[in-house]
Order: sequence, then structure tokens, then C-alpha cells
Amino acid sequence: MMRRFIFDRSGNFGIMTALLLVPILGAAGTAIDFSRALSLRTELYAAADAAAVGSISQTSAAAKQANTMSGDGALTLGKSEAENIFFSQISNKQSDVPIAVGISVQKNGATLSSAVTFTAAVPTTFMQVLGFQQIAISGTATAQYETPSYMDFFMLLDNTPSMGVAATAADITAMKKATANGHDGGKDKNCAFACHIVSEQGVEDKKSYYNVARNNGVTIRIDVVAAAVKALMAKAKDTQSMPNQFRVAAYTFGKTAQDAKDAKLFKVSDLDYNLSAVAVATDTIKLMSIPYQNYYNDQQTSFDGALKSIESEITGNIGKGTSNADRQKIVFFVADGVGDSYKAAGCTSPKGSNGGRCIEPIDTSYCKKLKDRGIKVAVLYTTYLPLPDNGFYNDWVKPFETKIAAKMQECASPGFYFAVSPTEGIEEAMKALFLKIVSSPRITS
Repeated sequence: MMRRFIFDRSGNFGIMTALLLVPILGAAGTAIDFSRALSLRTELYAAADAAAVGSISQTSAAAKQANTMSGDGALTLGKSEAENIFFSQISNKQSDVPIAVGISVQKNGATLSSAVTFTAAVPTTFMQVLGFQQIAISGTATAQYETPSYMDFFMLLDNTPSMGVAATAADITAMKKATANGHDGGKDKNCAFACHIVSEQGVEDKKSYYNVARNNGVTIRIDVVAAAVKALMAKAKDTQSMPNQFRVAAYTFGKTAQDAKDAKLFKVSDLDYNLSAVAVATDTIKLMSIPYQNYYNDQQTSFDGALKSIESEITGNIGKGTSNADRQKIVFFVADGVGDSYKAAGCTSPKGSNGGRCIEPIDTSYCKKLKDRGIKVAVLYTTYLPLPDNGFYNDWVKPFETKIAAKMQECASPGFYFAVSPTEGIEEAMKALFLKIVSSPRITS
């Protein structure tokens, strides 16, 4: 019996099974414990991603806090919001696991950034047999959000008598037909300009060509500009990606020629977040009136005076557009590029001044003063209408005709220039220039 027992091999399987039972159970338990840890790690990463993105989203508390900051720094509201988002994503079955979260939400220029870091210790069950009480997991999720540019637009609209020209070829034909018999005594026959004559006592000349245009359904260029500004307000409202992203003020060169003589802008609308209210105010954009023909020797178009006046309207911080408290300032200048004003000294015309009357392309030194302050200048050049049959035009404008567009472009900040001919759509051009401005990369240094 002893011999049979010693040499009997029939019980090996049971013995080996007993010997291997611990490592087999340990391996199976390790897979189960690691599976749970991996599942939690995946869940925590998803929660961290949601917290990182949600804490700096467009409607987040951090974005609203950044909107009030003129400088950089930590966004404390974003930190608490990120923490709330993170833990709201964790399922109840993981509530027994201690989780530590580290959160950083910062504003740096126009960029909001967030980082959510987590660590957790997952208790083991089966791995305790092998001496492991817990499995440590960790991870980090980051996100960035580029804030939209906050901009203040100061619309500067040339409404001087030259903007009384009929707007299209069809309007020009209709205007010339309506004035075929001329004004008093047969003067100014076949005229394409709608001069707006209002006496110094405020009495409107019902026979003035401005009223002839009105009575014959002729659209003049200032009408098109006014309609374009109104349409632009709707476009700007639709383009905003944040509430109160854009503010707009609007001015013309003057309501009357007396204003223009003294360089007094006419304020169409104060700087306003309410773009619909600005649109309503555009109904007051009219052609500048003159007391009588050739008043002040027709020196009503002073770009120098208008640009100096608009500069004085732009006060406070000239920002980079990174927040509501750091708004970028933009002069949106609409004009035909030919100045006609009293300027006894410094006239840039090739012929100099005509007895103090200066007919010149725009003097860009006043544009430079705006740009030197950090103010952007956007120029919509409404192409000057050549008058080859007019002796005065040939004598005083034609010598610099080729420089008009170039000088208007020089006035503009780089990339902020657009030209439109009399027969093209000013409304479409104005919208195109606006979209060009708001989509331009922000320069932060």
C-alpha cells in the first residue's frame, strides 16, 4: 500500500489546482479591478473635458467676468463653474471613490484658457490578495476660447453738396431731364446735382434741385448712404456673437453749410449698443443745406475739420477689443475723396490754393493722427464723379484725379479700404467692408 501510494499519480490535478488557485483568482480579480479603474478614468476624463470647455464657453460665468476686465488674470467664477460641471458628470456608482480636482481658468489677452486636473484612488477588491489596496488614476483636460472682438464704430458720413449727385446712371438721366429748363432765369440746365438750398432764416427753397429730385423720385447719393447705414445696423446685429459686441455712433459733416464752415459735425446717433435705435436715427441723414448757390465759395467739404472733430468724439481707453471694457475704436469713413475748403496754408493740391480755396485729395496727416492713437480707420471710397465738360473740374480736380483713390487708401488702416463706383451698390460695399473689419485677426501686441 505504501508503495502504491508513493507511485500513484492520479491526484496531481487536484493538488496543482489547489496550488494555482490563488494566482488564478488574483489574475481574474486584477482584470476586474483594472476594468473598474479604467471605467472611472474614462468617466473622469469626460467630466474634465466638459468642465474645461463649459467653464469658458461663450455664455459661461468666466466669459462674462472676462468681459468686464481690461487686463489679464484669473477668472474665479470660471473655477467654481468648472468644479460644478465636473462633479455633475460623475455617476452615483462612483460616489465612494475620493476624487481631487485642480482647476485653473485664466484670461490672457483675447484668449480664455482652462485646465482641469483630477486624481483618484480606486479601492481594489481582488487585488488585495496580491497586496494592492488601491489603483491611482489621474489626468488633465485643457481648452481655449478666443473671445470675439468688441468694437465701437464711429460712422463719419460725407453729406456735403457733392453727395447730392444722382445715385445711378438712370437717376442721372432722370435728374437732367427734370432740370432741362434750369432754375431761375434758366440757370444750371440739365444738372445732375440736387443742391439743397435753405435760407439762413431756415426757409427751404421749394424750387431747389434737392426738392426737384424728391418730386421726381430721383435717388441721390446721400440717400443711398443713409439706406446703407440702416441696412448695416441689421447686418451688425446679426453678426454679433456676444451681446453688446458692437456699439455704433453716426455723424455727418454738418446739417447746414454754416456748420461745415465751423467744422461742426451733426450727430445722427450717440454711441449706442442698441443698433436698432441707430438704424431709426439714420432717417435724419440728409444732404447738407446751403443758404444760396456758391455760398462760402462752395468750400463745404473740409476733411481736415471732420476728421479732427471725430477724433475729439473718441474719448477714453483705446482698447484692443478683448473685452467690453477694452473696446477697439474704429472710424468708418464714407466720402468721395475730394476736399473743398478754405485752407490758405498747407493745401496739398498740385496747384496750391485758389485764393485760399483748397481743392485737394484728402490730406492723410489727419488720418495718421487717428491711427497714431490706436484708432482704426476704415475707408469706403465712393468714387468721385469726373466732370470732363466742366471747366472748373478740368482746372482744379483733374490735375490730381489719379491720386484720389490712392490717398483714400492711404488714409485707411491696412486692409480696411473699399472702393465703390457710382453705379455699384454702396449698401453691399458697406457690408463687405464691415465684415472685413470684424473678421480681421486681432493684434494683441
